[in-house]
Amino acid sequence: MSTITEIVDVEVPVSTAYNQWTQFEEFPRFMEGVERIEQVDATRTHWVTKFGGVTREFDATITEQHPDERVAWTSDSGPDHAGVITFHRLDDSHTRVTAQMDIDPEGFAENVADKLGVLDRRVKGDMKRFKEFIEQRGRETGGWRGDVDRPGT
Repeated sequence: MSTITEIVDVEVPVSTAYNQWTQFEEFPRFMEGVERIEQVDATRTHWVTKFGGVTREFDATITEQHPDERVAWTSDSGPDHAGVITFHRLDDSHTRVTAQMDIDPEGFAENVADKLGVLDRRVKGDMKRFKEFIEQRGRETGGWRGDVDRPGT
């Protein structure tokens, strides 16, 4: 299992960055290899990705979500991965967004990509494109402000 951490500072208020991140169906606009995401319900999503010519579908569950603070998830099927995105207010118009993901690559192409650092570069690129996407818009495409408590709390 590999851990990938990437940090980007965005020039929008924390609520704008957080609200945009809750719009999972918009991820294909800035995430390389994400073909489609369907929000099944408040805590479940269905993903379709393409990497190295291989299309994969999997489900993921949001395990914790708190407005303007964090969104955490884990995969339910398909590639084994989990992660958390945290949002830190720097000032009224700047936010630090940190992505930390644990990924256990599935298949030959993903394992080679992991060993060559391709997955790290992809996450770095995704975060850079998120920054460009939200800063160019200046406002979120929507937002979900509900709370999801960590299991067992």
